[in-house]
Amino acid sequence: MNEVVLKGKKHGLAVLLLVVALYALAIAGAIVGAALADGGSAAGVALLVVSIVWLSLGWIFLCGLKVLKPQEALVLTLFGNYIGTLKGEGFYYVNPFCTAVNPAAKTRLKQSGDVDGGQNSAAVTVNGAGGVAVSAEALGKRISLKIMTLNNNRQKINDCLGNPVEIGIAVMWRVTDTAKAVFNVDNYKEYLSLQCDSALRNIVRIYPYDVAPNVDTTGDGIADEGSLRGSSEVVAGRIRDEIQSKVADAGLEIIEARITYLAYAPEIAAVMLQRQQASAIIDARKMIVDGAVGMVEMALERLNENQVVTLDEERKAAMVSNLLVVLCGNRDAQPVVNSGSLY
Repeated sequence: MNEVVLKGKKHGLAVLLLVVALYALAIAGAIVGAALADGGSAAGVALLVVSIVWLSLGWIFLCGLKVLKPQEALVLTLFGNYIGTLKGEGFYYVNPFCTAVNPAAKTRLKQSGDVDGGQNSAAVTVNGAGGVAVSAEALGKRISLKIMTLNNNRQKINDCLGNPVEIGIAVMWRVTDTAKAVFNVDNYKEYLSLQCDSALRNIVRIYPYDVAPNVDTTGDGIADEGSLRGSSEVVAGRIRDEIQSKVADAGLEIIEARITYLAYAPEIAAVMLQRQQASAIIDARKMIVDGAVGMVEMALERLNENQVVTLDEERKAAMVSNLLVVLCGNRDAQPVVNSGSLY
C-alpha cells in the first residue's frame, strides 16, 4: 500500500468559526422559537426543533478538526478504508467520521523522543533485546516523522571464532511512508527493534573480535584483516544496510547505525586480556631483540673498520653474548672493570 497525502484540507479554523457561529445562532433560534411556539406559531415550533437538533448534534463536526505540529503525520481511515495521510503543520478539517490509525502509538522504545514522561501513566516492560515497553495510555495517534535514535540493548553474540562478545548499537531512523508503516506490519516500532537485533547477530557472526589469520569477512574467498574492533565503521555500515533491507517494506529509512559498546563477554574477558598482554609482550621483545642484534652488528663493524681491537671468533661470540644480555635484559647492567689481560 502506497502513501496518499491529502491536500487542501487546511480549513480547520474556518470550520471552527462556522460551527461556533451556528451554535450562537442555534441558541438565539431556540430562544426565539420557544417564544413563538408559546403563541401557537408553527414556524416557531420548527425553528425550536431545528435549533435543538443542531445544539445536540452540531458537536459532531468538531470531530473532524485535526491539529498537527511540524514533522507529524496522521493516517486516516473511513469505515475501514484508507483515505490518505495528513502531513505537515497546520489546522485541518476532514470528514468527522474518519479515524486515525497508529498501532505503535502505545509502544515505547529506548530511544530519543519516544519515552513516556507522563506522571499518571504506568508502563510495563516487555522482555526483549530491544527494550520495548508498553504505556497504559497513548499519547495520540500521530506518527512522528522526526529522526529517531534507537539505543538497542547490549547483546551477547559469538563472533566467527566462537568467542562470546557483548555489543550494543545505536540506530538513527525515521518514517518515510506512513501507509506502509501502519498497514504493512503489525507494529513498526517493535518490528524495527527485532530487525535490529537480527541484523546485528547476522553481521557480528561474520567478523572476529580482533584480527585473526585465515578469516574472510568480505565473502570474496580471500583472507583479510577485518575485525569488530578494527573495522567498526565497515561493520556499522553493513549493519545499517542489513537493517534497511529488512525494514524497507515497513516504510522506514535507516539513516545511520553506530556501535556504542564492544567488549568480550565477562566469562572470557580476563583470559582474553591476558592473551592480549602476552601478545603485546612478545611484540615488544621481538622489537628489542631486533634492535639489539642491529646494535651488536654495528658495534662489531665499527671496531673492525677502525681496527680498535682484533677479536677472534671465540671472543666475538663472547662479546655478542655479553652485549645481547645487556641490551635485552630487564634490569640495568652492572659494569665489571677488568684490569687484567683480555686473554
